[in-house]
Formats: sequence, structure tokens, C-alpha cells
Amino acid sequence: MSNKDGLSTDSYKGVRDFYPADWGRLQAAFGRVRETLSSWGYEEYQASPLERSELYESKGNEEIIRDQTYSFEDRGGRRVTLRPEMTPTLARMVSGKRRELAFPLRWFSIGNRFRYERPQKGRLREFFQTDVDLIGLPEGEADLEILTLASAVFRAFGASDSDFTIRINSRPLLSAACRAAGVTDAEGVKEYWLLLDRKAKMSPEEFDAARGTTIDPLRAIEDATDPLVKAEKDKVLAMIEELKKRGIENVVFEPEIVRGFDYYTGIVYEVQDTSPENPRALLGGGRYDGLVAMFGGDPIPAIGFAFGDVGLMDFLATHDLLPAALSAPELYIGTPSPSDIPLAQAFAESVRERGIRTFVNLGEKQLGDQIRDAVKRGIPYFVAYGTEEDNRKSVKVKTLATSEEEEVNVTVVAQHIHAKKN
Repeated sequence: MSNKDGLSTDSYKGVRDFYPADWGRLQAAFGRVRETLSSWGYEEYQASPLERSELYESKGNEEIIRDQTYSFEDRGGRRVTLRPEMTPTLARMVSGKRRELAFPLRWFSIGNRFRYERPQKGRLREFFQTDVDLIGLPEGEADLEILTLASAVFRAFGASDSDFTIRINSRPLLSAACRAAGVTDAEGVKEYWLLLDRKAKMSPEEFDAARGTTIDPLRAIEDATDPLVKAEKDKVLAMIEELKKRGIENVVFEPEIVRGFDYYTGIVYEVQDTSPENPRALLGGGRYDGLVAMFGGDPIPAIGFAFGDVGLMDFLATHDLLPAALSAPELYIGTPSPSDIPLAQAFAESVRERGIRTFVNLGEKQLGDQIRDAVKRGIPYFVAYGTEEDNRKSVKVKTLATSEEEEVNVTVVAQHIHAKKN
């Protein structure tokens, strides 16, 4: 869409504008996520979205690096990339201050990421992602905590275990299965993993044709006759059983999960929406014990997960779990005349101090027009405040959805609205 000057009012393809109601809804969801993660002792961190390109080239996903990064040369001749993911940045930050930090670290970050890919349902070129990481503990209790926390995030919105499934696999298990099936060279293993990662989007015939051989590592996992394959499979199954003992019933073994990034070294997992209306992965992660060491020094064990805002909001909408937006004011204070504005502002301040988001009319509209303005803005409560109300020390609180009015003392207007909301 273009205006009279010829400039388009559309946003760049694959990104979004957030008007206040949209942003308020997203921020309400982020607030629930922050509250949940903080209650588990995880601390929020942040970093610039600009990184040196070599950070992603040294340890990442080849397809993302080659085809999906926004990379450019800055004015100083340095190669720069808008971050497509947060984990390499986290590893850089941890390595930079590893002698000063108190391990284990429980960190999380919420911020925007950028990937140049074809926009489609659930995939955009800019999106907000939550990254959660537990750094400094080996596999075992750390893995169990991070998987339980992944479940807790969705439960915090009111989701039940029947709404999503946690699917777990293991990179060491996949490696052992490849060796047992005769795929021994590193390049062959990598090619098979890339193919397996796309299997869900292919027919069985297409997958078999692309595999091009009778070798089948998945069969090696199913049979588990190779001692190393059996040991790795038993380890995953034991973790699943322990999670079930701890109340996480919706967890399953899924040998086809690979996860795309090269840095994973242990378990890998995804959370899947069970609704046929939204059959997609919502969250993914795994153990990456070697990533911090690429900056030098000894390896630091780490495990984490990430989920995007698009998938989260689609999941919440599908299951009717969207939190209420927190952007709009809750109370509109109308002014009978412009001369009443100072009195209205003083009253508004007393209400704001008690936690009510308050809008004051500053124009010369009639009260009826001000009420219509409040409705258009989505503000639920209306109060007219002028000389008369100031003298009698009470106001009529109007609930705009029902047109109900109640006379309330000015000292308890905030409490009255809080009670109406609850």
C-alpha cells in the first residue's frame, strides 16, 4: 500500500509491526514466561543483535549460515551478522568472564532474532525468541531440570499435559546407530542427520530414495542389538522414566529428532503441539558441552532450549490460553470542561499510585464524545471528574461494556476497579 508520496506503508517482508494492543498481548505472554523462569532461579541477560560473522561460521548450522543470515560488511570492513540465534552469543559471554562467574549459571534471554527465509505460517524473518540455559553441570539432574522447566513454561499458561508432548532423542545414540549401520565417516553421518532432520516433511518413499542405500540407522536404534546403541538408548529411556516419576507424563522417546545445529553433544528434544489444528514443534533444545570451549579453555557442560514468540502465540491461541493484553489504560477520566483538567490530573495521579493505568482527556469534547472515545480505545471504565466531583468527593464509575454506573468515594476508586477486574 502506498501513500500520496509513493512510499509504502507496508512493513518489510517477513517482519511485523506491533500496534499497542498486539504488543501488549505479546508482552503479557513474555511477562508470564519471565515470571516462570525467574521463579526457578533463572536470571535474565541481554546482548546486542550484532555479532561478528565468524561466530556463526565456526560452530552452527551450515544452511542457516549460508542461506538465512543477514550478513554485511560494516564501514570498517568487518563482517557482521544480525544474530539468527542466541546460543553462540551466550557461549562468547560466558567464556569472556568464566573466571568471574559463579557456576552453575541459570540464565535466560528474550529478544529478537533474524533469519532470511521464506515467510510462512510460524516462520518469519524477524521473530522474538526465549533462550533458557543451564551452564556448568554435567548430564543428569541438569537435564531433568531443564526438561521439567520446559514443561513448566507451558503449564504456566494453563496448558495441560494433553496439549503438548515432549519428544526426546540423543545425538550420541544417533552417532552409535550410524556406526552400527555402517555409516562411519563424519561426512556421511552429517548427511544422514540432515536427511533425518527433513524426514517429517517427506513421504516414506522420498526418504528411502534420498537415503539411497539399505543402511538404516533407525533400524539399528529400534533393534538395539549393538551394545553401544543399547547403552545410549537405555540412557534416554531411563531419563524418560525418571521424568514420569517426577510428574512429567507427556514425554516420549523419538529417535528421529536431530535438531539442526552442529554444536549439540547429548540429548536433543522438542515440544510438540498435540492439536491437529497446529501440528508443529513449539520448542527445541539440547546439550552442548563443547560450545564454550571454542573460545579457548576447558569445556563447560551446558544444556538449554529456545522457543519463538510466533509458535508460542499460535499454541496459546489454538488452546484458548492467550493472556489478556496489558497495554490499554484501565480508566478513562473525562473532563466536563477544559478548566477541569488540572483537577482531573490530580485525581488521576492518586489513582495511578494505586496501580490503575489511567488516561485523562485533554481536549474539548463533550462527555458523550469522551465516552465514545473511551470505547474506541478499549478502555473498560469511565469517570467524569470536575469541580462537582471534587466538591462531593465521589464519582460515578461507569463500566462501559454494560453501561452500569456506581457511585464510589474518590479514595477507593482504585480498589473498586481492582475488585471489578477480579
